[in-house]
Amino acid sequence: MPLVPIFTLKLNHKINPRMVAIGKYDGKHPCLTCATTAGKVFIHNPHTRAQRGGRMESAIEADISLLNINQSISSVCAGSLDDVPGEIMVVGTQTNLLAYDVDKNRDLFYKDTPDGSNAVVMGKLGSIDSPLAVIGGNCSIQGFDKDGNDAFWTVTGDNVCSLALVDFTRNGENELVVGSEDFDIRVFREDEIIAEMTETEAITSLCLMQGSRFGYALANGTVGVYDGTARYWRIKSKNHAVTIESFDLDSDGVPELITGWSNGKIDVRSDRTGEVIFKDTFNSAVAGIVLGDYRMDGQNQLICCSTEGEVRGWNQAPPEMRGNLMDTNVEQDTVRELSQRKQNLLLELKNYEENARAAGASRPGDLDPSAMGVIPANTQLQTSLGVHTGTDTQPPHVELLVSTTNDTVIKAVLIFAEGIFEGESHVVHPNKETLANSLKVPIRPPKDIPVDLHIKAFVGYKSSSQFHVFELMRQLPRFSMYSLSTNAVPEPKSSVVFSVKERVNRVVMWINQNFLLQDDLSCEGALNVGFISLRGLGPLFFKMESSGQVTIKTDNMDLAGDIIQALCIFLKIEDLQVTADFPDEMEKLKDVLVKVDEYHAVRQKLTAEMADHSNLIRSLVVRAEDSRIMGDMKNMRKGYMELYDLNRDLINGYTIRCNNHQELLNCLRQVNQTVQRAGRLRVGKYKTAVVSACRAAIKNNNVSALFKIIKTGSS
Repeated sequence: MPLVPIFTLKLNHKINPRMVAIGKYDGKHPCLTCATTAGKVFIHNPHTRAQRGGRMESAIEADISLLNINQSISSVCAGSLDDVPGEIMVVGTQTNLLAYDVDKNRDLFYKDTPDGSNAVVMGKLGSIDSPLAVIGGNCSIQGFDKDGNDAFWTVTGDNVCSLALVDFTRNGENELVVGSEDFDIRVFREDEIIAEMTETEAITSLCLMQGSRFGYALANGTVGVYDGTARYWRIKSKNHAVTIESFDLDSDGVPELITGWSNGKIDVRSDRTGEVIFKDTFNSAVAGIVLGDYRMDGQNQLICCSTEGEVRGWNQAPPEMRGNLMDTNVEQDTVRELSQRKQNLLLELKNYEENARAAGASRPGDLDPSAMGVIPANTQLQTSLGVHTGTDTQPPHVELLVSTTNDTVIKAVLIFAEGIFEGESHVVHPNKETLANSLKVPIRPPKDIPVDLHIKAFVGYKSSSQFHVFELMRQLPRFSMYSLSTNAVPEPKSSVVFSVKERVNRVVMWINQNFLLQDDLSCEGALNVGFISLRGLGPLFFKMESSGQVTIKTDNMDLAGDIIQALCIFLKIEDLQVTADFPDEMEKLKDVLVKVDEYHAVRQKLTAEMADHSNLIRSLVVRAEDSRIMGDMKNMRKGYMELYDLNRDLINGYTIRCNNHQELLNCLRQVNQTVQRAGRLRVGKYKTAVVSACRAAIKNNNVSALFKIIKTGSS
């Protein structure tokens, strides 16, 4: 007997993807809350009749209430910001955040969020006393308390797509896990980044599993589970994973990963293996998955909503159904799996027997051993990595050389590596005429991260019909796209200076491990070495005195931050203060801040004009209607013509305002990214202090203090 839904609802409202929540707004009854089109939120409460008043209005259906936001909604969340039993609803748009008390029909606070509200999560964060509504926007993260005070703020590398509160360090306090468009999952202990994991696409959804374990979904159809910084498992689908949630559906005491897909499929996967243990299908894409005691019977249900408004709920499976949630026969599946394995082993045995017979052939006319794929027993596969500075026909790249130790040829090479190749794998299949015992594969890593290359090669002879598969793994160093500078290259204007209590040889050891060099560097006395970026980022110079003073010269602020973070991890430095001098970056920031002030002024002017026009429209409508009632057609026509012209001006003004807002967002993003880069130049408490001080300087519009903080680390 398969697991079946215990209730199904048709709500007759379209639901926006990833905008589904459930909240006990009166402290007792769970209500399904969903954002819908036309800037509205509907609340389904089957337990009490809907109430009128405040912002809320009852729909035709007596158990659905509508909240009109009048803006395009970007996120919805329900939770508690204080210790009272009732929960509140938080609705985010691209410009504002509304905290609404549904039970009392009143706004708690309404805040401007110029960076947008792409994702919202509610709960306790770190050692901050009160629960927060944490919103992720345009390279920034903000936290508001119950009174709407800005209790938390930090910056991250790119637009935030998803948020989750997880006890990542198992210390009893929640850390904030942030997924963003730059393919990174970052873990914040309050405003300090304590871990970073790089994925292959934008992280669209995150959810807490258990302890330090959390699930994730990517824009390319990948879903998986992390435990701390280690990935447990992942799978990839051609469909898009809209949303994920965790729930113990099979009653084994461990929550499974529930995924809702763009093709309407729901699947439940074991948190340990990723194996599907239950699945169901909707007629339209899944919009959201939530957990709640919707039937008020004392146990949570798994509640799934489709974009067309269909809702299904499942109870946990009874103990007797454990491990058999779908209508399948375990014995038949086992027999089928074993039969397949038997066929594969028989085929492998047949190949071995033919190879053995060919190897024993000695008379003319017998089988040729090489034709059957027999190769010498001492055949080995070797690999080497080198930096290729490029030619007229080929851009600069890292070159992987795969070769055998004898006259066997390489028929094909398959390389699996995250984030380098489109689709994560790359196959090189040379022509039959060009088959040789070596093969060169160009690799162009887009970012400075260490990458594991999983290599499989087909090895045999040109006449072989069967080939041996050799497998090995090779790690690409973090800074592999840099070649050692041999010519006299002008030094960059920008630099970072700091001191470490380490010997020069330790830094040399780090360079040898993290850069691709033909021969290891060795150094007596002071260190002075230069590199050229193969990505066009210009020269990079390392200098270190015997006293421990290190100077990194590069015009790229991101590269300087990456080098400092990697070096401090290697040297186990927990806190590091630096002096940074990036004149070009500061000039760009100065220009951006001037633009921000201009866009803010234009925004205020346009807002005032729209308010004036709104008041004028009100009076014109009254005058035109008065004329109509009095039969004065001439003045009525004149009034409506004026209304038409005014409405056209309003539309034009709104278009200008939208364009102005988009430009303002772009500028604020650049400011936030510069603050984040300034933070990455430091480590530990100094990094946190820089971000906080920059935030205060921006709030106070103190540009000179901001520049000084970025340069010296303090005001």
